[in-house]
Order: sequence, then C-alpha cells, then structure tokens
Amino acid sequence: MTNQELVQRAQSVLFQNYRTQPVALVRGEGSWVFDADGKRYLDFIGGIATVSVGHANPRVRDALMEQARLLWHASNLYVTEPQIRLAEKLTAQSRTLKRAFFCNSGTEANEAMIKLARHYQVVNGRPDRIEILCFHNSFHGRTMGSLAATGQPKYQQGFGPLPQGFRFLDYGNVEQLQAAVSGQTCAVMLEPIQGEAGVMPPPRGYLAKVRELCDKHGALMLLDEVQTGMGRTGAYFAHQHERIEPDAMTLAKGIAGGVPLGALLAREDVAKVFTPGTHASTFGGNPLATAAACAVMDLLSEGLVERVQRAGERLSRGLASIGGRASGERGLGLLRALLLSEDVAPKVVAKARDLGLLVNAVGDRVVRLAPPLTVSDQEIDRAAELLKEAVANA
Repeated sequence: MTNQELVQRAQSVLFQNYRTQPVALVRGEGSWVFDADGKRYLDFIGGIATVSVGHANPRVRDALMEQARLLWHASNLYVTEPQIRLAEKLTAQSRTLKRAFFCNSGTEANEAMIKLARHYQVVNGRPDRIEILCFHNSFHGRTMGSLAATGQPKYQQGFGPLPQGFRFLDYGNVEQLQAAVSGQTCAVMLEPIQGEAGVMPPPRGYLAKVRELCDKHGALMLLDEVQTGMGRTGAYFAHQHERIEPDAMTLAKGIAGGVPLGALLAREDVAKVFTPGTHASTFGGNPLATAAACAVMDLLSEGLVERVQRAGERLSRGLASIGGRASGERGLGLLRALLLSEDVAPKVVAKARDLGLLVNAVGDRVVRLAPPLTVSDQEIDRAAELLKEAVANA
C-alpha cells in the first residue's frame, strides 16, 4: 500500500492525538528508514532517541529471536535470567544505584520514582514531607503523577485536578534552589538536560549543587534520564559528566534499542522501601525486552559510548556551520538542538523530510536531533548538508 493509503487508514481508526507526518515507515536499517512508497530517509530523530543502536540492529535482533525461542513472558511472580542479567549490567555502571525495577516506558518509570520518593519519607517516619521540587519547562510523562511533575502547563490543561505536592523552580537558578530546598522537601526531581524544552543543559555545577542541598536537608535527588541515559550524551548516564550520583534514576527510550522498556535504579536503602504489594508492573522486565536491552548494553561496552563523544563533536561542528536562519546549536553527545532566529522550525522539519532527512521540531525555533548512536561520520556530514538546505529553503 502507498503512504497516502496507509495514512488514510490510520486516520479512520486511530486516536488523532499525534501530529503524525504523512509518511508510513515500513522498514529500517541502521540510520535509514524507508516509507511505503519506497523513499529512503536519513533518520536523525531515531524514534525520539529510542533506536539507540540503529534500526534492525543485528545483535539486538538475534537476542530477540533467541529469547523468543525460549520464553516470552512469565510475569514477576517468577525469576527470569535476562532480567537479572540486565539489572547486573545497569547497576555495574553506577557507584551507588544497586537495585533495579523494570516497567515498560519512561512515564511509568517516573511514576514509580515519584511513589518511591514519597514512600521513602513515610517509611522513615517523615510522612509530612511530600513536596517534590520540579522545574519549569521539564517533561516527565503523561500519566497523572508524571504529568503533575511536568513544568509545561500546555500538557496539563484540561486534565485537573492533578496530584498535589509539586512546586516548580527555574531550571538552573541556584538562588531559587537554595531558598526552596528545606527540611520539608521530599525530593528534587529533574532532567540532567531538559529534552522537551529544546535540549537545555543547566549551568555547569548545577547538578552538584542539587546533590549538596539534598544531602544537607535529607531530601532525595531524583534524575529523569529517560532521554539522556544509555550513552546518548557520551557517558552511560548524563549525570556522570558532573561526577555526582543521584538517589534514584529513571531510564527508558534507548535502553532496549526501540523495544519498549523502562527502568528505575535506586540506592539500596531507598529501594528497600518498595516491599511486596507497594508497586508492580505486569509486563515490566519481560524476557524479550530485557534480552534486547542486554544486547544494547553489550554494544555500549564495546566502545560505542566513547564513539558518541566524537560523533557528537562532529555533529556540533556541522550544525554550527549552517548559518542563515540558524543562530547556533547546543546539546551534548548525540542529543543536539539547532537554534533558529525565526519561527520556522516546523517548516524546516517538513523541508528536511522532503529532502530525505527526519528531524523533530521542539517549539517554533528549535530543531532536535537524536540519531542512532551508531551513526557514521558520513551520515553526520550528510545530515548537516541536508539540514542547511532545509533551513535555507524553509
């Protein structure tokens, strides 16, 4: 069937809650995808940072096929080896986060982390400490708890009343942070880089200040690494660039190379407050998803994380050279934003698509790029060329 035919079928049966582009993707290979009309695109959004090791990666595919021959699902009433293996691989990359809980998505992981923080204070005799400090322009998900923690009112309108106890600060403002964290603070919840805000990093040293204040007042430091984790920024986890450790952290998106999976990692003393009956996930950590994620972890350990550092610098140089309506770039590793001087980001995305490049608009003046971590130098250079043309002609 053609793109047009598949788009029309989708419009007749699916909820219309996405700004879906008029393209039906049918196949992917590495950094490339193909639509129903046979057109090839260089994919520089990668399923919104999920296709971390490329489309149809042979190692991930083999892991899925091997596991599919053995066991698809057993629930968490039983032990499964791929889940244990993945937990071991993830916790080995952290100095302090030594327990893992698995679910199916980033929003579920953040929902679990919010519950964990509140319950930690209750178990430790501080049930009145319910306030979680969050940040304007943050994004943590679309379920009710994660939505309440999201600092973008446009996503919250029409869904109230939302859960209470969330207060918002300006991201990166040290003075506000110092004034807000107190003996009544349950936790501080933030992204190491605000992805949906337009790939906004905080000032250097800001995460360390959050850590210092949480330690001083007995609050938990919660990091949402759904978009920034799993090698995306040139480290396993973005907070490692600042050499600090949170009390709990969420992962998803690229964790299993595009297979649905979310994770919550926590310190031993924090994790132990989740006892039987306090939280669960029917499909969380199923053998298929965790086997795929183990393959991703193996690829990261074979030099891919270090490769992301070099690839990110190359992409940064390419974006900085575009000029014209492009006023600059920002980001870390292979999570990047092209900044525009006019409100043309959606037009740039459409023109880039016509030219065979897939990128994503975040607002009217930011174009986000999150290609597979396996992207080649030649593909990076080609993407920069196409994006330059798209900006010029938008």
